[in-house]
Amino acid sequence: MKKIEVITRPHKLDDVKQALTEMGVKGMTVSEVKGFGRQRGHTEFYRGAEYKVDFVGKVKIDIVVADEAAAKVIAVVRQAAHTGEVGDGKIFVLDVEEVVRIRTGETGPNAI
Repeated sequence: MKKIEVITRPHKLDDVKQALTEMGVKGMTVSEVKGFGRQRGHTEFYRGAEYKVDFVGKVKIDIVVADEAAAKVIAVVRQAAHTGEVGDGKIFVLDVEEVVRIRTGETGPNAI
């Protein structure tokens, strides 16, 4: 199994969610996060004063899928979250050793 972590722009969340739902992904976890990469934050003006915003607001989407579905999920997310501009985000793929559904005790791919 693979855990796919997506960090992307907040306004792309609905597009990513819809694309994943259409391909059959049954669940995901979404968190609001802040960070920076090549984008390095930005400068804003408030009441005539300039200040730097170091951390940019993003959303993090966590999805756990079977190994054979990972490549398709990555492709779908990449297409749905793409704007072509700096700050589109990143996709991280991690191995998952075990999953346990608390309610039923199911394990492995059946627990996803």
